[in-house]
Amino acid sequence: MTDLSQTIAPKSDQLNADDLIAGPLTIRVTRVSPMREPDQPIAIFFEGDGGKPYKPGKSMRRVLVRVWGKDGFAYAGRRMTLYRDDSVMFGGVAVGGIRISHMSDISESVTLPLTVTRASRKLFTVRPLPPERGPSGGKPTGEDTRTKLLRIAREKAALGSADLDDWIGKLKPDHRAVVDEIEAELRDIAAEADDRLPPDDDGFPGFAPADEEAA
Repeated sequence: MTDLSQTIAPKSDQLNADDLIAGPLTIRVTRVSPMREPDQPIAIFFEGDGGKPYKPGKSMRRVLVRVWGKDGFAYAGRRMTLYRDDSVMFGGVAVGGIRISHMSDISESVTLPLTVTRASRKLFTVRPLPPERGPSGGKPTGEDTRTKLLRIAREKAALGSADLDDWIGKLKPDHRAVVDEIEAELRDIAAEADDRLPPDDDGFPGFAPADEEAA
């Protein structure tokens, strides 16, 4: 087969909607970098990007923050599917734009309202991206392991700092590196859990501390 899609890619320093005329593209993020452009403040680099990162518009940045959180550093290794939406308007004309249809590291669809015009909003849904399959079509690859680690990490953090630290201390180095991606989030969860922990027995009425009894 002669692939004509490679002959119609626009010349640019970023991924464009026209790059997706041939169909959706699933990418794996390698890093997220800030940019000096006010209209495109971040660039999402991905495996095989050829120096043309994805620079999401404000609507898709809102989707990313809603689904994956505000820490772009934690996006590395995650995947999403991009597609061309012909209805995207610019200057009152339908010029087409890039939208996100699926994202990894979520267990269910996420729906949120996005601004269409200054006077209207429309619901937008992102669906879970299925785990990658092994070369033989067998069990999923390490994507599942990563997702499981992050889920357990949040569960341990919800039990408090002591439980979180004890669990992290037993992790293998490669697993620890995955958990470190969301360390700030985990510490916030653990701090909230610590605040909710019941006081010690000697804090309840009728259980005076030993030094107070001696007094």
